[in-house]
Amino acid sequence: MVKDEKIYFARTGQKIDDNYVMKDDVYMLPKLANRHGFICGATGTGKSVTLKILAESFSEMGVPVFLSDVKGDMAGIAVPGEDSEGMQKRIARFEIGDTFKYEGCPVSIFDIYGQKGIPMKTTVSEMGPQLLSQVLDLNDVQTDLLTVVFKIADDNELHLYDTKDVKAMLQFVADNADQFELDYGHIAPASISTIIRSIVAIESEGGDVFFGEPTIDINDFFRTVDGRGVVNILDSESLINRPRLYSAFMLYLLSELFEVLPEVGDPEKPKIVFFFDEAHLLFKNASKALLEKIEQVIKLIRSKGVGIFFITQSPGDIPDSVMSQLGNKIEHGLRAYTPAELKVVKAAASAFRENPEFDTMDSMLNLGTGEAIVSMLDEKGTPGIAQYAYVLPPKSSMSAISEEERQSLITSCELNSKYNVEMDSESAYEIIMAARQQAQAEAEAAAAAEAAEAEKAAKEAEKAKKAKEKADKVNNLSKMMNKSTKKALKSTGGAVGREVGKAVGEAVLGKKGKTIGGNLGANLGRNILGTILKS
Repeated sequence: MVKDEKIYFARTGQKIDDNYVMKDDVYMLPKLANRHGFICGATGTGKSVTLKILAESFSEMGVPVFLSDVKGDMAGIAVPGEDSEGMQKRIARFEIGDTFKYEGCPVSIFDIYGQKGIPMKTTVSEMGPQLLSQVLDLNDVQTDLLTVVFKIADDNELHLYDTKDVKAMLQFVADNADQFELDYGHIAPASISTIIRSIVAIESEGGDVFFGEPTIDINDFFRTVDGRGVVNILDSESLINRPRLYSAFMLYLLSELFEVLPEVGDPEKPKIVFFFDEAHLLFKNASKALLEKIEQVIKLIRSKGVGIFFITQSPGDIPDSVMSQLGNKIEHGLRAYTPAELKVVKAAASAFRENPEFDTMDSMLNLGTGEAIVSMLDEKGTPGIAQYAYVLPPKSSMSAISEEERQSLITSCELNSKYNVEMDSESAYEIIMAARQQAQAEAEAAAAAEAAEAEKAAKEAEKAKKAKEKADKVNNLSKMMNKSTKKALKSTGGAVGREVGKAVGEAVLGKKGKTIGGNLGANLGRNILGTILKS
């Protein structure tokens, strides 16, 4: 709850028998909320309730909130809580009956799959190669290659909006590797194939729905209703089953906030507070480059007026370099059954300034539900000593809302008509496919023209062949006819010569001369015609 421009969420005290002795209020200074914080604790120790109380208080102050809902029950913050005997006891315990009022907060519910909330998407280009590589679980070499592909796409004004754009771009680069390698370096076909397989795997998990348009506008998270900050809830029940996608998207949102917001220094209250549930997923298996980016964003984003709270089961889930940036600490009960787990609890206790009234580590191991060890930053930004505290009850419902209530919240939200639309702008896929179709059509036309030329040449060759064959036949027949003619003429010449020779021989020599003249005449006739035929 908000009082005197402070966020009250707990009270110090102790339990004696069945009675609680309450002491001092525990509060967070809004102007130091941008120094970040964490809410830790084992399952069932009250982390979600604490998160809800803080979100309610920021909303009441007019500060928008963004939180991820991995269990599906945070949407209950939209409706007033229900009175019960247990709630009355808690209200009486804290002596807040005169000021406590059940009420809900203005809420917008998002879901990247568009099933349990307003669709929330981003494009591949907006996420960038580093975060996309985290989603695809690529090694350093493959990440470098993906970065090169993004660069080639950018240089050629090929927009990457969804997964089919990336696959088309990867194939385009692979097909034209010889043209790109001189300017961009070696492009390994095996790495290209691995990246494509990883994209197909992500598509099977819903990545084809997640990446696309319209891209979420970060400025839409900064809305207020009647002076109260809107609590923007990302329903992550399905998304949490894709931890790499979940962590990459949440980091993308933080990065976008960092890029979009102007420098404001340390405002009197934050511009927005970001609650990151299951925070260990952000750091698990993250590359060195990605961890450095996370540390940079967390360190610098506070000057943009953004507060970040990590919610996780163990403080050991958060790297020391990040933990050192978290000034507001709320530690619910921890459990330790092994030496390694005890070591984690000891490290968690050492992160608090010691309070001589109790043993911090021992208290952490014995905290009940709704109890916590807390340390808030004071006016000077100095961490307060560890305090044993009891968390206040939330004003909103601690239960999940019905499907009817959820749908009513979705359809009545002004952002629903903006984001619940189908879009597929012209991008790399369409341009590459069009170019490929054009190239194919040109190749087919060239092949058809070449085939026509070849067919024409074949026909002309066949025609010439037939003409030659006809000419050869004519020549052969002519030769045959010449031989026959010569033979016939010689025979005729011999016969004529014989008859003439006979007549001459008989006239000169008588009967004897007839035979002699015939033979001489025949030889003479053949020789004369032979000479004529040769000439």
